[in-house]
Amino acid sequence: MKPAAIVLAALSLATAGAASASDRLSDMDYLKANRCLGIAAGLNAPDTASLNTLLKAQGRTRSEPILLRGQDELGRAKRDAERAGYKERLTAELNGPCMAYMGAAGGGAGGKVTASAH
Repeated sequence: MKPAAIVLAALSLATAGAASASDRLSDMDYLKANRCLGIAAGLNAPDTASLNTLLKAQGRTRSEPILLRGQDELGRAKRDAERAGYKERLTAELNGPCMAYMGAAGGGAGGKVTASAH
């Protein structure tokens, strides 16, 4: 019985640590969220408020090179979204992996975008 209690205690501590560590995005996730904002802006997504809120909050603790790279990612994604051959793939990215960042700020999950939304 004692080994089971020790394992459960260790698992609950690990889960609590993961929850507090997840409040701050990694630099890579911060860059991905910037890309998602660029895609959303380029495709005229209906709701980018949660992404804006997330990036504003997360940007306060970033180093200057990461902030600059984030702006580069945002601009590149906007340009890609304006290209005709990229819309379908970027719409799938926005409605797939980007949804995790769009709901992360607590402002809702955002609306799905269709390829013809532009």
